[in-house]
Amino acid sequence: MEVSKRLKSIPPYVFAEIGKKRQAAIARGVDVIDLGIGDPDQPTPRHIVEAMHQALDQPVNYKYPPFGGTREYRLEAAKWCHNRFGIDIDLDNEITSLIGSKEGIHNIIAAYVDPGDVALIPDPGYPVYGTSTILAGGTPHHMPLGASNDFLPVFEDIPQAVALKAKIMFLNYPNNPTAAVCDLSFLERAVAYAAKHDILLVHDLAYSEMTFDGYKAHSVFEVPKARDVAIELHSLSKTYNMTGWRIGFAIGNSQPVKALAQLKSNIDTDVFKAIQMAAIAAFNGPRTHIDECNALYTERRDVAVEALDKLGWHVKPNKATFYMWLPVPAGMSSSQFSNLMLDTAGIVVPPGTAYGPSGEGWFRVSLCTGKERLKEAFARMEKHAITFDRAAAKV
Repeated sequence: MEVSKRLKSIPPYVFAEIGKKRQAAIARGVDVIDLGIGDPDQPTPRHIVEAMHQALDQPVNYKYPPFGGTREYRLEAAKWCHNRFGIDIDLDNEITSLIGSKEGIHNIIAAYVDPGDVALIPDPGYPVYGTSTILAGGTPHHMPLGASNDFLPVFEDIPQAVALKAKIMFLNYPNNPTAAVCDLSFLERAVAYAAKHDILLVHDLAYSEMTFDGYKAHSVFEVPKARDVAIELHSLSKTYNMTGWRIGFAIGNSQPVKALAQLKSNIDTDVFKAIQMAAIAAFNGPRTHIDECNALYTERRDVAVEALDKLGWHVKPNKATFYMWLPVPAGMSSSQFSNLMLDTAGIVVPPGTAYGPSGEGWFRVSLCTGKERLKEAFARMEKHAITFDRAAAKV
C-alpha cells in the first residue's frame, strides 16, 4: 500500500531520527550523553501529581471533557495570564485548551492555510511550523534569524509578493533553537507588520518562564492592538515539567481562537479532565520549583559556557530556555559535526539544519542533563580534540 503524497512531502521528524541514532549507538555499547531533545529532567512538582491522583478517584472525570476545556481550567489559565502579564481574557471567546502547544501549532495552520497560501516561519525554527504548513498545502517562507540581528527576523526583508500571499506568521520568543529573546519593541513591530498585511500572528510562548539573569519574557498581548491580529500558544510542558502530560492553551483574537476550537472539536475530544485538574493545581501552586529549575539551568549554562570557552567557543550566556546555539567548526557542515560528536565522543547534538536552511553552520545543545554528565561531555570533547578551532585540533 502506498502512503499519501501528503506524507511523502515531509521529512521524518528530526527527533525521531536522532532517537534512532541514539538507540543504535547504545546498542553498540556506547555510553551516550544526550544533549539533544529539550525534555526537563526534573520531576513534575508533587502538588500537581497529587491533584492528578485526587482527580483520578472521581469517576465524573472519566467522561468526555467539554470542548475547549472545562470552564474551571480556562478560568485558572486566564487568571495565570492576568497575574503574569497583566492581560484580561474573555473566557467564552478568547481562550481554548490545547493538547500541548505542538498540537495547537499544527491545527492553527490547518485552520488558516490553504494551498497557495504562504506561512512566514522563523529559520531556524521549531520544525513543526514548516512541516504542518506543507501538510496543509501551503508554502513556508523562511525568515532568516541571524546572529547579526540577535536572531530576530527582519520584516522589511520579506518580499512584498510574499507578504501579499502570507496568511500566518510564527514567532517564538524565548526562542527554540537559538535561545534568543526579544523586547516589547520587537513585538510592537511584529504586530504592526501583521496588521499592515492582514496576517495572523501566532506567538509560540512555550518558554515564557524559563528565563535568567533578570530577563522576563513578554506576551504579545502586552502590545496595544495585538488582540486585533494575534493568537498566543502556551504550554505547561516546560514551565511545570509536564512534557508528557500534554496540556496547554491558546489565547487571543476571538476569530482564530474559535477557528482553532472548531477544528479541534472535529478531530480530538480534548484533554482528559483529570489532567486539566492537575493543571489547575499548577496554576495555583507555588512558583518555587520554577525558580529552582531556573537556578539549575543557570548553573548548567555557566558550566557549559566555561567549558566551551576552553574548547574555543566564546559564547554569551543565554538569558532564556535550556538551549545553547553554537557554531560548528570551520570546514564542517552541521550534519558532519553532529555525526562526529556521536561517533567519536558518544554525544548527541542536533545539527542546525534540523531547524531550517539557516541552521547550517550551527548545532544545538540542550541543558536537560545533570551537571556531572555535562562536565563528562565536555571532557570527552577535550579528550577527542573536538574544538572550535579544528585546524589546531588536527582531527
